[in-house]
Amino acid sequence: MSDTEVVPVNSPRRILFASLIGTTIEFFDFYIYATAAVLIFPTLFFPATDATSATLESLATFALAFFARPIGSAVFGHFGDRIGRKATLVAALLTMGISTVTIGLLPTYADIGVAAPALLALCRFGQGLGLGGEWGGAVLLATENAPPGKRAWYGMFPQLGAPIGFFLSSGMFLWLTQGIGEAAFFAWGWRVPFLGSAALVVIGLWMRLKLHETPDFARAISRHERVRMPMLTVLARHPRALLAGTFTALATFVLFYLMTVFALSWATTRLGYSREEFLLLQMLGVILFGVTIPLSAIFADRYGARLAMVLSTLLILAFGIGFAPLFTAGSMTSVLLFLSLGLGVMGLTYGPLGTALAQMFPTAVRYTGASLAFNMAGIFGASLAPYIATWLATTRGLAYVGYYLAAAAVVTLLALLITPRSAHEPVVSGEPTVAIQ
Repeated sequence: MSDTEVVPVNSPRRILFASLIGTTIEFFDFYIYATAAVLIFPTLFFPATDATSATLESLATFALAFFARPIGSAVFGHFGDRIGRKATLVAALLTMGISTVTIGLLPTYADIGVAAPALLALCRFGQGLGLGGEWGGAVLLATENAPPGKRAWYGMFPQLGAPIGFFLSSGMFLWLTQGIGEAAFFAWGWRVPFLGSAALVVIGLWMRLKLHETPDFARAISRHERVRMPMLTVLARHPRALLAGTFTALATFVLFYLMTVFALSWATTRLGYSREEFLLLQMLGVILFGVTIPLSAIFADRYGARLAMVLSTLLILAFGIGFAPLFTAGSMTSVLLFLSLGLGVMGLTYGPLGTALAQMFPTAVRYTGASLAFNMAGIFGASLAPYIATWLATTRGLAYVGYYLAAAAVVTLLALLITPRSAHEPVVSGEPTVAIQ
């Protein structure tokens, strides 16, 4: 195929929905597992002789996915850059979906003993593998099908999966805990969200199987640009891009996990809010998260993803400095404002992030490079954030949690400033400019 030969064109609606549904499942799966790891799994999947140890063991299975995700990035990234985006996205979605649905079918510790937590850990590892390949592929599916001048707008649709997945999972757990009673919830109700994700997976597969390969990847094939080992190529030829991409996403991950996992834990254990009250407040804050994502994408298409990321990171820095005063006990209005501001800023940085990372790597290794940078940032920014924040809040006070967030923002700013401007400029043709080698 020559550069001028016409390639099959995907329907914009199908592209955007197919990219959105995968990340919605991703975040839905994350939140239902996170909630179950605190509420359900310590009781049902681990020995009941020591409640604290059971909780820690349950949280260890939760953390397992973060270390599986870079492996998923390497595995699915390899095939995404060698075989194509479409087939790899289908495989990633199946891996993630089967692992999640299987959790809803697992026998408990009372049924099969120590095999129960072992199977739970295996399913969680499978979730992490699938998640490692899902995000990068969904972003490329959107951005590599985007018309000129709309790459950030298309790239924000996978990002919308975060607020939508959060809203669906929180709403389902609130409905179950309030609607069927605690006994039924522990007996069978906790399985409903895991089994229910099968419906989303079927819809996602149906949409993705109808897609054509992305134009950018089709052009890479015609130019014989594919490399034998994408992972080794990224590490050998694009280490600066990988490093810059990882730290470009650092503040985004720290902010996200502070506003969700840490905030929920601290509010319900130290500030006196019930889980139901705070989940409702978070759901209201997530609305602003969803609103600011498209706003940031419009800005990024007009002025560049680099500038959009720099400005949003400055807002994260300011929010970190003023973190503590609004997050207090006894004032739901103040806490709602705190959550709305934090999650609103989260949308501003998260909207252009996928496009920014994708533009750092050439087509031949873009799936691997963007996925690896994103998931490495998850290890540094996500897996440690709730623990660091809890320790700081307990030993130093909430203000130091804000300083921790501000420090992460400074690191991200430095990463953005050392990235060549052309790597984040608005795209005016079908192929983005790649400046980092």
